[in-house]
Amino acid sequence: MQKRVIYLDRDGVINEDFGYVYEISKFKFISGVFEACKEFLNLGYEIIIITNQSGIGRNYYTKEEFETLTNYMLEEFKKQDINILKVYFCPHSPEENCSCRKPKEGMILQSLNDFKIDLENSWLIGDKISDIECAKNGNIANKILIDKKESSNKDFFVAKSLIDSLKYIKG
Repeated sequence: MQKRVIYLDRDGVINEDFGYVYEISKFKFISGVFEACKEFLNLGYEIIIITNQSGIGRNYYTKEEFETLTNYMLEEFKKQDINILKVYFCPHSPEENCSCRKPKEGMILQSLNDFKIDLENSWLIGDKISDIECAKNGNIANKILIDKKESSNKDFFVAKSLIDSLKYIKG
């Protein structure tokens, strides 16, 4: 059976985006994230995180530092009874022109190799237009941009926060 997935960007959706977040002490969950993710699970979705981490490619921090922070984040989700199916990340700088950096669809394709996913009934939620373009490039039908200012668009929905995105997912 195919999984229905909510693809989440990390910085700016799950945690405050201070730019190149890689230290546990600077990782701050955005209010309502745990409640929203619990509701996604209650609605029958699984959660996959896809995140560009060009700080690795730019040598601002190491892959090991990223993995330490990721393990911390996953443990915090587990404490809330939220299982994250998988975290995919692009460690490359933009100049490397890789196939996995959003807006390219490499991380989506990777997830399709790992799991049977129903893209038609899945969602991608991000805080940048490059996230929305990644969803388009990866054939994800449903897209939500987290933005406090922008209004809805014919190609995607706009929500003020992850918890606010539930109004679209619930229908």
